[in-house]
Amino acid sequence: MLTLRPPPLGETKRSVLADVYIALVHHPVYDKQQNIVTTSITNIDIHDIARSALTYGVRRYFVVNPVRSLHALAEKILDHWQVGHGSTYNKTRKDALSIVTLAYTLEGVHQIIEQHTGKTPYVVATSAKWGKTDRVTFGSLRARLRVSDRPILLLLGTGWGLTEAILERADATLEPIEGKGTYNHLSVRAAAAIMLDRLLGSAA
Repeated sequence: MLTLRPPPLGETKRSVLADVYIALVHHPVYDKQQNIVTTSITNIDIHDIARSALTYGVRRYFVVNPVRSLHALAEKILDHWQVGHGSTYNKTRKDALSIVTLAYTLEGVHQIIEQHTGKTPYVVATSAKWGKTDRVTFGSLRARLRVSDRPILLLLGTGWGLTEAILERADATLEPIEGKGTYNHLSVRAAAAIMLDRLLGSAA
């Protein structure tokens, strides 16, 4: 059974009722040819998304991957910064990684959140494409954060995005981030930071 590490240090910059969680999904996701694959856990995704998540008061950042060997790799990274040399070398990195939890499946993530909040999470998937799925705007999701105490789980895809099966099972899909032109290939780290600022930033 997976357990949560201690809650994140510090507080959000503004008060919201709903706890926000992030899950970075490595399976099932698409590759460039739209095959369903499992992507690798990367050091930079763990570090950078954790730093953004803690900055904006996210309760927990889940890294979801079914491959045990990749879990072992991620655990070494986390242990280095939590209890190894990194824990004294860079305390701010230690603080950020304290909110990271590894999970094998999204179902496992749901169970952990339910165990610790007593509520079923409101699941919001993300996609860079408009597609056919009903969308929720950043504005409406911000409003929900202020009036509902039901936890929100924000799903981020790796590879070439979350599968249609995940999008269909989600309670909502967040509108895509759009720039000035037709190019739209943000890294998942950049997308996560932008989304969190729009939902939880002081200017939101």
